[in-house]
Amino acid sequence: MTVSFISPRELVRKVLSKQKVFIVDVRNTDAFDDWKIEGRNVDIINAPFSEIREKGIEPFLEKLPKNQEIHVICAKGNSSKKAAEAIDKAGYTDVYSVEGGMSAWSEHLEPIKIGDLKEGGTLYQFVRIGKGCLSYMIQSNGEAAIIDAARMTTPYRDVLAENNVKLTRVLDTHLHADHISGGRDLAESSDAEYYLPSKDAGEVQFPYNPVTDRDRYEIGYSEIKALYSPGHTIGSTSYIIDDQYLLTGDILFIDSIGRPDLAGKAEDWVGDLRTTLYKRYKELTDDMIVLPAHYMGIEEMNEDGSVSAKLGTLYQENHGLNIKDEEEFRKTVTENLPPQPNSYEDIRQTNMGKETPDEEKQNEMETGPNRCAVR
Repeated sequence: MTVSFISPRELVRKVLSKQKVFIVDVRNTDAFDDWKIEGRNVDIINAPFSEIREKGIEPFLEKLPKNQEIHVICAKGNSSKKAAEAIDKAGYTDVYSVEGGMSAWSEHLEPIKIGDLKEGGTLYQFVRIGKGCLSYMIQSNGEAAIIDAARMTTPYRDVLAENNVKLTRVLDTHLHADHISGGRDLAESSDAEYYLPSKDAGEVQFPYNPVTDRDRYEIGYSEIKALYSPGHTIGSTSYIIDDQYLLTGDILFIDSIGRPDLAGKAEDWVGDLRTTLYKRYKELTDDMIVLPAHYMGIEEMNEDGSVSAKLGTLYQENHGLNIKDEEEFRKTVTENLPPQPNSYEDIRQTNMGKETPDEEKQNEMETGPNRCAVR
């Protein structure tokens, strides 16, 4: 047997660098159809392990390339190893089983430099390709801030250590419903200050610093300015970095806009969403770079794997920013929405400090794609 293993990190870097990647996903078809690995040069087939176990690998062999690496993935890394062995036994070389499966794929964070800030500062975007989540780190003059952190905090700590900077502030744009925030954990373990918009924090069970409109926070030579931007939640707040970058949270994406229904308040919050998108953001410069907290598909990525666009470009190309009729807008963001995120209510309760699930449960709660956008 010549089956090898590949880590999610190695596979992520192949996908982001647009290498040609062939994947055999051996999860059941329902799971595959709901959520799978995507990329500009990714070819993927579904070969359920239950069928391989019953009929053997032969029915799927004609779909496999002869002279290309084959990556086999399952839910947690067990079935993929057996399926990879069967493919190898059938005469295929360079067969890899993905360590940890889709569970590990979902948890990987890849740091990408977005740009330079004044006086030698740096802005990083952390791409969670398996979940479509985006988080950020601002570094300046030995200090750092992290915004919309994922619960996997090691990648942030690694970058902090590599750059020898101290984490002083951790902020969330809103109370998240699709993923568990790592903000409080990072703050507590780093002796940093944790910030949460006050209007989203009415039921939280832990200390926090309230964020209100127009608050300003210094990070070395850089400045973070809070801009109240409700609509996804009642407290949703965007952060403007050095008057260059607009971190929009789950209000505005590259190819869509945020949904207002995850707290059961769609009808109440749709007006706030329209005001944010059609008035508050309109007052900003078109050259400001939009950095959202999520993306919906690989087509939203730039050449380097980052996700960003100028605000003026989005006002030209994003359908959600070009619905003139208010009633049509209301229907767009309240009707025919995609399914809500997995375990979204449990995630909200966890982010309020009301529930403390163990690591395995947290992983289970976050399984699947993000669904924070209006389609």
